[in-house]
Amino acid sequence: MASEVAPKVNLKEAEELALSLSDALSSGNSQEAVELCQRLSQLSVPVSVSVNKPAYPQDSIRLRVGVEDAQSETYIPMTTVVSADMTIAQLKDQINTEFGFAPTLQRWVIGKRLARDRETLYSHGIRKSGDQAFLFILSAQAAHLTRHQHKLDQEQQRIDGIVDSVVLMPHFPRGLQGGGDGEKTAPPPQPRHTAPPPVAPKPPLGWACTQCTYVNKPTRPGCEMCGGEQPEDYEVPAIYQPDQQEVLRIQKEQLAILQYEQTQQEERERNYLDLIEAEDQNLIPNATETDCPICFSTLEPGDGIVLRECHHTFCRECLQGTIVNSQDAEVSCPEECDSKIPDREIRALLSDEEHQRFLEMRLSIAESCAEHSFHCQTPNCRGWCVYEDEVNEFQCELCQETNCILCRAIHKGMNCKDYQDDLRIRAENDQAAQQTKQMLESLLQNGEAMKCPRCDIVVQKKDGCDWICCLMCKTEICWVTKQARWGPNGNGDTSGGCRCRVNFQPCHPNCNNCH
Repeated sequence: MASEVAPKVNLKEAEELALSLSDALSSGNSQEAVELCQRLSQLSVPVSVSVNKPAYPQDSIRLRVGVEDAQSETYIPMTTVVSADMTIAQLKDQINTEFGFAPTLQRWVIGKRLARDRETLYSHGIRKSGDQAFLFILSAQAAHLTRHQHKLDQEQQRIDGIVDSVVLMPHFPRGLQGGGDGEKTAPPPQPRHTAPPPVAPKPPLGWACTQCTYVNKPTRPGCEMCGGEQPEDYEVPAIYQPDQQEVLRIQKEQLAILQYEQTQQEERERNYLDLIEAEDQNLIPNATETDCPICFSTLEPGDGIVLRECHHTFCRECLQGTIVNSQDAEVSCPEECDSKIPDREIRALLSDEEHQRFLEMRLSIAESCAEHSFHCQTPNCRGWCVYEDEVNEFQCELCQETNCILCRAIHKGMNCKDYQDDLRIRAENDQAAQQTKQMLESLLQNGEAMKCPRCDIVVQKKDGCDWICCLMCKTEICWVTKQARWGPNGNGDTSGGCRCRVNFQPCHPNCNNCH
């Protein structure tokens, strides 16, 4: 039975043709490359053609990756450092090493196209940092990946790494291996060093953005990609040396900060000088053209008045009318902004006569609003006071007359009893005395005054507790019960009087129990 013998392959000639083909392709000699390809095809040897790594850009690329799986509603952004010559298979191995996703579970989409393992990132347009890719993670069930198979793949990957790191011997057909008895022996094999698997560049120093995971330079205050803030606890490494571009950026930022601080300082100085100048002026004129909100007249610069409290602007005539017609002691801004017009502006806007009337009106309002106020009883006298409970007389500083606050009259040379007795006699013929008598009777009827239970003169409780004392007979009186505090035997006699605090009881439901 005849046996077929495998044709001998001249590997030396194949290697020489492959090297020549490499030189022709590198030099761009297409005609020679075609001829060499034809001669190689006649030898029928397996040949692999690839682009050398130095032909690709050697800069590290920060690839922005969006990761998603079948369970996620949105993709998760991340960043990985790659090189342009890296194949998709090598990229899968790197992702497996960094994040633990098996290569069989990874599906890469770059530029709206599903990437294949033998293709490089360069062929998909990945040229610079910031370029994007999309990674979809299959489930282990969808990829038919079992736990046992995953362990085998990890072991195989570890073995491949060891094998690639040692020197490999070329494989020859059986017919070319050395033997005895005159067999033709192939030349001794030459050791061939295979390039180690590409290793991802070491990530540069910097801080990773918490939002987009982009690794920024250590001295950058904000993320270059999304503008996120630098982590508060991050410190620039002492060994970091910024490049020229980073140095220029830092210098520009420092210059911008200095210019901003200088501008702020100049503005503060201008504002301070403007404030000092405004403080020296009673009235502040408007600096720009505006309209009066009351009469709607146009106010040229300097024609209006700017209120220093609220900065509202009015014409002089409208402000004067507002002050003159005001019925309040404090004049509010016409714009109803709750601010008041200061006295210095009021004084500067009004004439002397108008200002005097305004002060008199303000004084009258203060008197009418003050509690326990008493006006001097001298005709046409403007004097008045605010009295306290223990004060019964008021000496007017304007007319020098002594007023009796209890009688609300001036009874010079008479005590309160003599005056009230005289008042009843004069009331029959004197109209003024009759009016005073009616005033006292009105106080009695309204409960604002009472008659002393001993001497019968009119007394008042101006303020304080329910204990009062008659000015004439010095009788202690209970204001609530209108009776003497003690009985006929004087102080301490609880047999009569209002009997307050007897058996620890008040003398009346309205008694404040203070006497």
